[in-house]
Amino acid sequence: MATELDLREHPEDEHRRTLFDTLSETETGDTVEIVADRDLDPHLVCYQIEHDREIEWTYADPDEEPRELSVTKRDPLEADLGTIDVRDLKPQRRHEVLLAIFDELGVDEGFVLLNDHDPKPLYHELRSMHGDVVDWEYSSRGDDGWRVEVVKTGESDADDEGVVTRYDVRDIPKEERHPTIHYRYGMIPEGGTMELIAPHEPRPLRGEFQERYGNAFSWEIVENEPGRCRVQITKAAGGDADASGDTNETEADDEAVEVLEELDVRDLPPAQRHEQIFAAYDDLTAGTGFVLVNDHDPKPLYHQFEAETGPAFRWEYRQKEPGEFRVLIGKTKVAGSEPSGRKETVGDASNAPF
Repeated sequence: MATELDLREHPEDEHRRTLFDTLSETETGDTVEIVADRDLDPHLVCYQIEHDREIEWTYADPDEEPRELSVTKRDPLEADLGTIDVRDLKPQRRHEVLLAIFDELGVDEGFVLLNDHDPKPLYHELRSMHGDVVDWEYSSRGDDGWRVEVVKTGESDADDEGVVTRYDVRDIPKEERHPTIHYRYGMIPEGGTMELIAPHEPRPLRGEFQERYGNAFSWEIVENEPGRCRVQITKAAGGDADASGDTNETEADDEAVEVLEELDVRDLPPAQRHEQIFAAYDDLTAGTGFVLVNDHDPKPLYHQFEAETGPAFRWEYRQKEPGEFRVLIGKTKVAGSEPSGRKETVGDASNAPF
C-alpha cells in the first residue's frame, strides 16, 4: 500500500524536510503518493544528490494544480548523478524547474537531464545567468531520449535583478540566436522581463518583436558601451497574443488549405505530442492541413514551425477555450517553397522550443 503525503497541510519552509523524512522511512520499491501546491522537482533532485538514492516520479497530470505525483524509491545510484526526466512537462515548466534545480546545486553537484530533444537552449540560458560554472556533457543522443550531465563547477555569479531569464547572445551561434530568444520569450509570464546582452543594440530583433507582438512589450536599454549592450524586454498584458497576425489569418482567402484530419493530442503525454504533430506536418502535401486539438495554447509550437519550415507554413486559430484549443496547421501552395516538411539544418534539434 502506498504512503500518502499532502504537503498542502505543511508550511512551505517545511516541505523539503517533510518530503525527505517520508522518503527516508520508505523501503526500496515503495511508492509515496504526494499532493502539493507547487513543483517538487528541485527537492526530488536534491534528495537523490544528498542520499545517493535513485527515485522516479510521475505526475497524474503534469500541468494541473495542485500537483499530484507518485514517487518511487529505487536502489542506490550506480552513477554519480541523479536523473530528472522532463519529457512529460510542457516547455514553460521545464525551464522553470530546471533553472530552480541549478540554482540550488552546490559546487560540484549536478544531475542528469533526460529530454525528448537536444536541450541546447537551456545550456545558453544557464551560462548567461550563472557564468562559466556550467559543465555540460552529452551522454546519449537518440530515439530513447537525450541525456545530458549538468554539473555546477563553481560558485555562481548570478544576479537576476528581477528578470525571468537572461541570454548573453554573444556566446550563442548566430543562427540559433533569434529562434532561441523568441521561443523563450513566448514562455515568460505577462509582466516578466527577459534580459539580453549583445555586442550592440539588436535593432533587427527589435523589428521582429514589433512585427510579431505589436506594442505588447517594452524595450529598454539599461547599459550601452562598446562591445556590450544590455536590453530588457518586458511582456505587457496580452504580450503573447497574436498582435502581429502571426496566425496567418490575413492570408486565408488566397492560401486556403484542405483539412484532411483532426489531430487530438490531449490524451497523449506532452513528450509524444510534438513528435506526432511534426510527423503529421511532414506527411502533408501542398494545399493540405490538419486541425490540431490541444488542452492549452500550443503557441511555442508556432515559433518552432516558423523557424524550421519554409514559407508554405500556415497557422490559424479556430478555437481558444479553456481545455480546448483548435489550430489549423497546413502547407499552402507557395511558389518556390520547399517540398519537404521542416528544414534539415545544422542544429535543428537544438532549436526546439525547450
